[in-house]
Formats: sequence, structure tokens, C-alpha cells
Amino acid sequence: MSSEKINRRQQILEALAHMLEVSPGARITTAALAKEVGFSEAALYRHFPSKSKMFEGLIEFIEETIFTRIAMILQEEPSALNRCQRILHLLLAFCERNPGITRLLTGDALTGETERLHGRILQLFDRLETQIRQILREAELREHLRPALPLGGAANLLLASAEGRIVQYVRSGFKRKPTEYWAEQWPVLTSGFFRETIVAAR
Repeated sequence: MSSEKINRRQQILEALAHMLEVSPGARITTAALAKEVGFSEAALYRHFPSKSKMFEGLIEFIEETIFTRIAMILQEEPSALNRCQRILHLLLAFCERNPGITRLLTGDALTGETERLHGRILQLFDRLETQIRQILREAELREHLRPALPLGGAANLLLASAEGRIVQYVRSGFKRKPTEYWAEQWPVLTSGFFRETIVAAR
């Protein structure tokens, strides 16, 4: 794919993200998007066969950004609790910097769109929860720590706390920042979260 074609695709996705930010609640048409980018509708379709594919392009951007950085966190940070904290802060900070795209994560911008797009978002959050569950599972082996809740419930509690802040951000019209109070809330949320396991004598 030529660099010009990649740049055009990028332009379209950036324009779509901008429209999602400035037009909450409005249904975005390809005609309005073409006007925003300064292309014809026919030119849009040369780069994306459908609006659904444009949304998929944004979802792929979210996945690539989040999970690439999670891989870096896992390499850099040995502590399970710190890993979870950094991953969830990454998610919240990403949403804060990308308000329009955040409407995809909450499903707010996907009303009337294909079931496949809703499935992609569900899959993304399932993947995040699975990653947190894996970190908590490894904590017992690496640090002799076990969550006070069953693994599934513990991972869900942490992710749901971050998700709630993301929903508040969209509902407030992007006024209520998702990272606000998070640093103070995290120690309270995770107080008593882990219990030490007894290491058998050899």
C-alpha cells in the first residue's frame, strides 16, 4: 500500500474520530464525513468499502495502541498490583486523550451499527479482563499473593472500576476526566485485595 494511500486512510480515521468527539449523539453519515475530510464520498469508498470498516479501523487502532503498551508494562513491571494499576491507568489516559474514540468503547457511537462492531468491542474488553486475570494468577506463583476474591471476580472488579469512569467521561460530555481521583481511589480499591499464601517448607 502506498504511503499516500495510508495517509489518506489516516486522514479519514482522524476525521471520523474528531466528528465522534464534537457531535455526540449525532449519527455520522458518509456524506458528512466526506465533507469533513474534503473528499468525495466515492473517494472515501476507495479507501474503506463501508462506514463499518472505518469504525473497525478505529477499533484496530485502539487494540494496537493498548496491547502494545501492555506488553511493555509486563516487561518492565514485576509487581502484579503495579501491573494492574499501570494497565488500567493506561486505559483511562488513552480514553482521556481520545474522547471521540472512547464513544466506541462505551458503545455510545455504535447504535444502529453492525453486530460485528459490538462484538469487536466486547472482545477487546474480554481480552483486557483475561490479561488482568492472568496477572493475578501469576501473582500467587511469583509473589505468593492470592486475591481475596476468586480470580474471575477480582479481575472483573478492577476492570469494572475503570470502565465506570470511562462511561462517566462520555456521559458528562467529556468533562469528567477518567483519570481524576484515580490515583487516590486505587489504594482504597485495592486495600485488602491480596492475601499472602503460605509457602510450604521444603
